[in-house]
Amino acid sequence: MNTLKITLKKSCSGRLPKHRRTAQALGLRRIRQSVTLEETPQVAGMIQKISYMVDVEKV
Repeated sequence: MNTLKITLKKSCSGRLPKHRRTAQALGLRRIRQSVTLEETPQVAGMIQKISYMVDVEKV
């Protein structure tokens, strides 16, 4: 499996509640906070939902 570095680039304020919960489920709480996760179908789906809020790079 590949490892992904996911960084929150936009605030969760004013976003849809579903999108806020998705960011929290990925472990993202603050702007410019990064998490490293394994690339799975579940993580890929969550990233796709909030792609406008995050930056993703392969590690």
